[in-house]
Amino acid sequence: MTETIEVQERGRTIAYSFDDMMKYHGPGSPGGVAVAFKVLQRAFELLSPDGPPPRREIAVRTAFGGPGARDGFEAVTRAVSGERFAVDPDLARPQRGRVLERFVFEVSLGGRPVTLLLREGFVTEEFIDLARKDGRSDQEEAHLDVLKAKLAERVMGAGASDLYDLADA
Repeated sequence: MTETIEVQERGRTIAYSFDDMMKYHGPGSPGGVAVAFKVLQRAFELLSPDGPPPRREIAVRTAFGGPGARDGFEAVTRAVSGERFAVDPDLARPQRGRVLERFVFEVSLGGRPVTLLLREGFVTEEFIDLARKDGRSDQEEAHLDVLKAKLAERVMGAGASDLYDLADA
């Protein structure tokens, strides 16, 4: 059975799978799309435990600027086009280390926020080094594509509550 994320819009439930989100994003950043999928899954468990949240009431702020995550959030919530999405470098937590510092996600529903922090063991130093490198060679781009796919596999293979810690307020 394929996992889905559900939202409500105009009295209808809309379900999105990881594949649906990838169709919106394209093949570029499957790891980021997977991160967004599991962030929303975890946030919805916390913010709307009794059913799918209203799509247009969801807002996302993050220190993570990856295009896959942005597009994943947009596909499900329409937060980018609705101006309820922001990349905010001030959310970064340098004390978490270079690998995890930007994997901070604040998801709000009707103004009630939860902040989620990606746990260790999913993103590698090699991935961060290569993703942040300017002027990658064709060989490095190809290797980064492999690393992105492996990240997506790790993230999608884990439960949302196993991936993200709820940050202290």
